[in-house]
Amino acid sequence: MDKNINALDSILDLVGNTPLIKLNRIADSLTGNFYAKVEAFNPGHSAKDRIAVHIIDEAERKGILKAGSTIIETTSGNTGFSLAMASMVKGYKCILAVSSKSSPDKIDMLRSMGAQVYVCPAHVSADDPRSYYEVAKRLHKETKNSIYINQYFNELNIEAHYKTTGPEIWEQTNGNITHLIACSGTGGTISGTARFLKEQNPNIKVLAVDAYGSVLKKYHETGEFDHEEIYPYRIEGLGKNLIPTATDFNIIDRYIKVTDAESAHMARKIAHSEGMFVGYTSGAAMQAAIQYNLEGEFSKKSNVVIIFPDHGSRYMSKVFSDEWMDNQGFFEAKNAEQPKVIQYIK
Repeated sequence: MDKNINALDSILDLVGNTPLIKLNRIADSLTGNFYAKVEAFNPGHSAKDRIAVHIIDEAERKGILKAGSTIIETTSGNTGFSLAMASMVKGYKCILAVSSKSSPDKIDMLRSMGAQVYVCPAHVSADDPRSYYEVAKRLHKETKNSIYINQYFNELNIEAHYKTTGPEIWEQTNGNITHLIACSGTGGTISGTARFLKEQNPNIKVLAVDAYGSVLKKYHETGEFDHEEIYPYRIEGLGKNLIPTATDFNIIDRYIKVTDAESAHMARKIAHSEGMFVGYTSGAAMQAAIQYNLEGEFSKKSNVVIIFPDHGSRYMSKVFSDEWMDNQGFFEAKNAEQPKVIQYIK
């Protein structure tokens, strides 16, 4: 590179160092100070860029990834896009097994980034041969010179956030963070970030967000995997029907569950009040903050950091579609904001 040209080597050099932004109107009735760690500022528009780059770099360093290798993964969409982006830059093939619950926008974006996509039924057990977990495993066995990322059971998922997200938040708050709120799916984001922050200050409270229909909250509280907790829900990238080893349950202080409808409306409210166009799980994280506040979790001195995982563009056919919201019955919910449609007729 010409030393007189101030340019990055590739788009992957933009991963990380996302901004911390104060929440104003949406948090004006809450106790304490609230800040969003906006991961949509990553080049792939989600926090999953961090683990994609870290895991691929480690695989290259260890000689596992070689010229002509294929990267295979199970994903609800964001990790897949990040892996597809990194694969394109580095010259690898990418095959993704995706849940049918993923929005059409996400699936189209994966294909646009050159990934081969297998869409698998969402509402089957994790060990069902049709599940996206099992499909990815089968594809890995059938594909020579391939690597299976396996984010749900990969310690590097945690390590990526321990090395990046945690230190960034600590520096951005000058060590004054008192609470971390993050969604719990694979668990890498909340576990890695929390592990670093608690090493700096063990008094920081780590508050997780789970979905109704997921087993994580009850497992955290009882150590029991309860099949009765599992039923279909709409939020992507949040909650699980299995127990991921990429979740460090010992470092999480509390879980709270949020509903599909309230999380969807909250994503819209964030855009309308803060001008931040963020995704479904960001709405879930903000909804959880409100619920934790109602339970008296915070004081006036609290400095609460909420991780907003991805960008709203991934949900144009879902939470930002009036038709989809109406079809889910979400406009029938109490205090739901009704769509405003203005027709111009000549």
